[in-house]
Amino acid sequence: MTVPRTVPRPSARGRARRAAAAAFVVLAATVPAAAGAQAAGPQTVDAALPYLCALPSGEQPATVRISATLPDRAAAGAPVQPADVTTTVELPERATGDLTALGAAGVRAATRLTVGVAQGEAAAEATWRGDAEPVALPPSGPLTLTATGDVPSVTGQGTHELTFTAGNLAVDLTPSTADGGATAPASLTVECRLADGAPDGGRLAAVPLGTDETGGTRSPSGSPSGTASASGPPGQSADDAGRQGERAPKVAEAPPDGSTAERTAPPCKYDDEYPAGPMSLNAYITGYANVNKLDGAALIPPFCTLITQGEPQFEFLPDFSGATISQHSTADLWYKQRKQSPPFQATFLSFDFTPTKATMVLEQTGPMTIDSSGFTDFMFTSTDTYVRAPIALRVTSLEINGTPLDVGAECRTRTSLVSEDPEPEKYPGDHLVLYGRGEQNLGETATGYLLLSGGPLTGEAAIPAFTGCGTADGENLDRLLTASVSGPGNYIKQIQGQACFVSAEELNLDECTADGQPKKIPVPER
Repeated sequence: MTVPRTVPRPSARGRARRAAAAAFVVLAATVPAAAGAQAAGPQTVDAALPYLCALPSGEQPATVRISATLPDRAAAGAPVQPADVTTTVELPERATGDLTALGAAGVRAATRLTVGVAQGEAAAEATWRGDAEPVALPPSGPLTLTATGDVPSVTGQGTHELTFTAGNLAVDLTPSTADGGATAPASLTVECRLADGAPDGGRLAAVPLGTDETGGTRSPSGSPSGTASASGPPGQSADDAGRQGERAPKVAEAPPDGSTAERTAPPCKYDDEYPAGPMSLNAYITGYANVNKLDGAALIPPFCTLITQGEPQFEFLPDFSGATISQHSTADLWYKQRKQSPPFQATFLSFDFTPTKATMVLEQTGPMTIDSSGFTDFMFTSTDTYVRAPIALRVTSLEINGTPLDVGAECRTRTSLVSEDPEPEKYPGDHLVLYGRGEQNLGETATGYLLLSGGPLTGEAAIPAFTGCGTADGENLDRLLTASVSGPGNYIKQIQGQACFVSAEELNLDECTADGQPKKIPVPER
């Protein structure tokens, strides 16, 4: 006969000790822990390839031009970074007819090009993403969409030649009506495949690896370079397939760890003008901001944010079964010793579809705060984060239908962008509010937004009236810009990348570059 053992009920002190230990585990999730050269000679890719694209009205031929810069040769084991990548898609006139049938007058596009990267029979795939400025649908002829974007680096294994071959292409279209409204459907994706008989099977470039003395083994002449699978040809054993996978080129999830010249975002480092403290982070942010009156959205390229993380505060429940969490942090935009974003351009269709191109800068005009609050039961944690930033929009140049207008040096919004704050009495004044929610199960990857891991932040803002636009001896453009741009209801979606904890005794090289910059450069999302 088995006698059941009596389990003593833990004392309040014991429960408190365990809750404190569990809180330390949650704290570890909110406070960061410490943690050969490419050849200089470039080669230029400029390939015009035939594709077949599945339009709503049926499959039609299209021309896709791919341009990029790659090194002539790379050291074995060094990442190969394609640069200046542009994908230009020329869709036939029928594509314009399909969009017009939806009630569209303009369209914005994003491209996703699958590129095979291979060494001999071992291969992997990279996705070259690009975003195109909005264009008006042409009255006749082809619809041309030109997309640019950052693409991942590729690291070869050994000294086999590394080849790049174009594959399937997806074109994500967001059409808009003449008054800037959405069509039905609001978006569609055109799937395109490389046509038979494409020059050299779509091969874009080959990069030998190793020095001239060590070689750089060419792919076998009979090998379908760039199209072979990492799992090997049919009939290959599982062990052989595994070895092929181990030999396959490695596609990076983020741009390379290296000098600023190799990166596709501006520098993001602490310096003598802005020294790091004991809890300093830095992170890149990028995304889209709608401009309702111009019926479009501006792509804001990656910009640097320097963050001083606050100490998380815990308030335990009486039975120590959980705790509320709060954290207050501060941040600054940082570009060339100024609290601002880099200049960025946006092209809109305004004034009855007249192309209007503006160069703009986001300027921080006061303290930027990041406040997170949430609850944890020590197995599951959820947090709500509000970023409050006084941000003015400055216009540095303006072109309407190709004609430049002199806006002067002080053309900006009268005040910060203005959002409705959930706590206006506690946070008075004009400022932008962005919100993100994050959730995390213990031991699993977080979803949504957390300060350390990043994620999406969304909000809505009114653009104030403009002032200082024009020159003393020229036309005052304040009214023109205010009438064209200013107003409420402008949706904003920004993506923060993984933060780098620069104050660690030893940098975590999964999150930081060797010189203390964020390794993760995020990709904008609509």
